[in-house]
Parts: sequence; C-alpha cells; structure tokens
Amino acid sequence: MGIGAHFWTFWPLLSHRSRPLTAPPSVGIETSVGDPEKGAVPLKARLTVNDPERLLVLVHGLGGCTESLYMLRAATCAQRELGWSSLRVDMRGADRRGADIYHAGLTSDLHHLLADERLSGFREIYVVGFSVGGHVVLRYATKEPDPRVVAVASICGPIDLAATVVDFDRPANWVYRHYILSGLKELYAAVAERHGLTERLPEVQAVDKLRQWDSLTVVPRFGFESVDDYYTRSSVCFHLQDLKVPALLVAAEGDPMVTSRSIRVGLERAAPNSLDTRWMGRGGHVGFPADFDLGLRAKLGLDPQVQAWLAQQGR
Repeated sequence: MGIGAHFWTFWPLLSHRSRPLTAPPSVGIETSVGDPEKGAVPLKARLTVNDPERLLVLVHGLGGCTESLYMLRAATCAQRELGWSSLRVDMRGADRRGADIYHAGLTSDLHHLLADERLSGFREIYVVGFSVGGHVVLRYATKEPDPRVVAVASICGPIDLAATVVDFDRPANWVYRHYILSGLKELYAAVAERHGLTERLPEVQAVDKLRQWDSLTVVPRFGFESVDDYYTRSSVCFHLQDLKVPALLVAAEGDPMVTSRSIRVGLERAAPNSLDTRWMGRGGHVGFPADFDLGLRAKLGLDPQVQAWLAQQGR
C-alpha cells in the first residue's frame, strides 16, 4: 500500500472533529424507535430541503455523525449538482448523549426514520452509506426497503464483517484502530453513565481490538450468541442475492481499513447477485482524489460521480 492510500484515509478520518465545510441549511428531525430492551430509543437526523420529490439519505461510519466532513460534502453536492434534498442520519447514540450503541447490521433505525411522516412527500429516495454505514445501507437493501428507495451506494463499506475485522485488527493498523476505538469509547462512556453500566466501563475502555469491542459491547447488547454469531448473522455477503434495488459498492485497492482482500473474500462467499462493484486504483478509506471517475457524464469527484450513478437508476 502506497503513501497515497494513507493520505486519502487520514483526511476523512479527521473530518468530523475539524469542520472546514459549512453544512447546508437544515432542520433537525427527532423521533424514537421501540427497542425490546431499551424501550423508546431516540433517533436524530438533519434534513435539508431542496427538491420536494427526491431525497438523498446519508449514513455515517463508525465514530462518525451527521457533522462528519464526508456527510457534509455529500449533502452539499446533492444540493449544488442535482438540487436534491438530503437527510443526514445519526446512528443511535452517535451524538454522544448515551442513548444506545449501534452495530453494522442494525437497519431498524433506517427503516423507522424513512417512514417518518415528515418525509412522506418525497417520491424517490436514494441512500448512501460510508464505511460501516455502507454495510448498513447494503443490508437494508436486502430486507424490505421503503418502496420509494430507488437505489443505494456503499462507499468503502465492508461486506464480510469477520474478514474485515481480521485485517483491521492487524498490528500495522494500530493508528486507524486507535482513532476509531477512541470515538466508540466516547460513545460507550455516555451510554454507561446514562444506563448504569459504569462497572463495565474499565474493561471496555481497555479494548484495543475491534473484535474485542464487538464481543464486549455489541454481542451482549443485541443478544448475539458470540462475536462470530454476530458476524455471520449480520454480514451482507450472505444476503447479496436478496438485493431489492440497484446497489453500488465503491472500493479502493489500497484501503487499509476495509481491505480489498476482505471484500474479495466476501464476494467469493456471496451467491450470484447484482452488486455493482467498482474498484479504484487510487484512494484510501472514504477518501479519493478529485479526479475520481466512474465514467459518467457528471462532474469528477466521489460525490458527483456516485450521485450521478444513483440518478441514472431512477431514469
């Protein structure tokens, strides 16, 4: 992996803590979803209204939120290039207020948000997820997506969770892992304080591998038998044959976090499916050069090209 891949990976990773891009004007949407353990879990999103019929929904990655730079850039692009409205979704607990945690196969929140009456006027919905958010989006598209959803796209999202975690937990990835886990620990600390789980906090704060994180937090919270049970039941590679709408996966050959090896392992495990997988020779994790090109008649760049691909599916 060259230096370029590291550069394009670090750039978006730092984005949600330094915000050089102003978010497009938006209003907050707050609702709640029923959960068998937690009761009513609050959900939040930011809605930018332009086109009253077409909506781009954006889902962040691990440790991200509605204010992550890649979310702001995508929403801004939708506004400027296509004139679409956009909805930036916060995964449960992403605001660090301790409502709950989330995982890579949790699609119920997306189902619930898109059914909100405040979005009922939109006729066409397009969904983009970044990193783990990309996995959530693909998994959502294999279930029963909202009938208005036209197409979805995953940007550097995993498709085989077990294979992805093996590579992510390698010693060489300690910088990326430390950054991601630091954000997740902040989220969990708020949850522990709010829900009386502080006795487990030292053990969780000592975690230095993603597999450990999943074992100590996701597995007990969501009732999986083990971390392997979580990966097997949630990984979208075992469900790609059930895609209900056109789906795009953008992957980087040099991605150090969601590696090309892990994606190819997942594709080998998948039954025949219609996932449109595009491999980029340059780029890192959720970061690509300005001349990113899918061969579409649109402005170059990740967001314009991906959104042009989505728009084509609605024609």
